[in-house]
Amino acid sequence: MIRLKLFGREYCSLCVNMREQLRALAAGRFELDWIDIDDIDELEARYGELVPVLADSNEREICHYHLDVAALDARLADLG
Repeated sequence: MIRLKLFGREYCSLCVNMREQLRALAAGRFELDWIDIDDIDELEARYGELVPVLADSNEREICHYHLDVAALDARLADLG
């Protein structure tokens, strides 16, 4: 199963929205790991105000701020 990572913050409305959108799209296509960057200094320094950031399991960015479904589909096709 393909694993994706969503880097964000609990209090970020864009992050919560993207997480909800991804959960609705996942359905057997991928698994989603939520990572709160406020819990990890290195990630907070890396992503800062870019959140939410959707990445593959190798942390290659797929999109940030808003879900780009075309970019997601392309990456899933590459990983599948």
